[in-house]
Amino acid sequence: MKVLSIVGARPQFVKLAPIAEAFTATSHSHVIVHTGQHYDAKMSDVFFADLRIPAPDVHLGIGSGSHGVQAGSMLAALDGVLDEHRPDWVLVYGDTNSTLAGALAAVKLHLPLAHLEAGLRSFNRAMPEEHNRVLTDHAADLLLTPTQLGMDNLAREGLAERAVRVGDVMTDVCFRVRDAVRNEPPALPDGVRAGDYIVSTVHRAENTDDPDRLRAIIEALAGLDRPVVLLAHPRLVARCHEFGIKLERPDSSLHTAEPLPYPGMVAAVLHSAGVVTDSGGLQKEAYLLGRPCTTVRTETEWVETLEGGWNVLAEPDGLAAAVRRPAPTHPQGAPYGDGQAATHVVDVLTR
Repeated sequence: MKVLSIVGARPQFVKLAPIAEAFTATSHSHVIVHTGQHYDAKMSDVFFADLRIPAPDVHLGIGSGSHGVQAGSMLAALDGVLDEHRPDWVLVYGDTNSTLAGALAAVKLHLPLAHLEAGLRSFNRAMPEEHNRVLTDHAADLLLTPTQLGMDNLAREGLAERAVRVGDVMTDVCFRVRDAVRNEPPALPDGVRAGDYIVSTVHRAENTDDPDRLRAIIEALAGLDRPVVLLAHPRLVARCHEFGIKLERPDSSLHTAEPLPYPGMVAAVLHSAGVVTDSGGLQKEAYLLGRPCTTVRTETEWVETLEGGWNVLAEPDGLAAAVRRPAPTHPQGAPYGDGQAATHVVDVLTR
């Protein structure tokens, strides 16, 4: 069996790591195609190195652009790649432009398409990611969903016969890295002590493309009563520069740092007091690592994290109160699987 994985953005590299590892234990052929959607070394190369992912077999080098330009460039470039390899499965991950372009390229060439992390729904049609995941699910031949809620969503859309619950591959890699870095203190800005800071990321379009909303989020982070380590995504830096919003605020609680490699991010969350983010992946990682999360959005795809107050949704003006809430005491279940999702994925594709 030959499987061709299409990835292009930071969260997809993390998901790819356990899949690539699971394939190495088989006789199957696994081809990795990197679209180049995330091309900054800190958002791309470092993940392949730190998570021991094989180098991509094909790198399209697409780079940035509007949604239409970026997805269209990927689609044009993928035609030749897929025609050359003719895999038994095209495997796409998550909800980015790389996901949608890979899905369209596969179905146009009549190649079997599998969607990993299928069935997630925010029900916010203003999010580009929501369109990407819905369109990909309805195009795919096989829907590999992480949770029972994902199965339920797919059943409501008439897709139950194509769906298989495999667990969440992010759980696989998160637990593996957690065990490796548990006793390694993270590199922190001067004056920030382990156990007494908040890890934060902000990058989604609905938060960064509106200057008033973005300013309110940054002001709220700067006004929290404990240190905030804001890992500044390139999109955030660019938008703040465009809108004249200062990220460097030496007299506030806000400490800006560059994005961390995945092991560094896990260590930073493990040694933190909690997380403030709009990232889907980081919400779930905070949950898996047992740290309270505040999500600066009006909805989440990972609704399981809301159980027991491990994650709460907050607007900028409610951020301070949300972060000050008591630490959760509600016991966590295992909604995201047993840490062996990648092996289950390979087994399902083989069958």
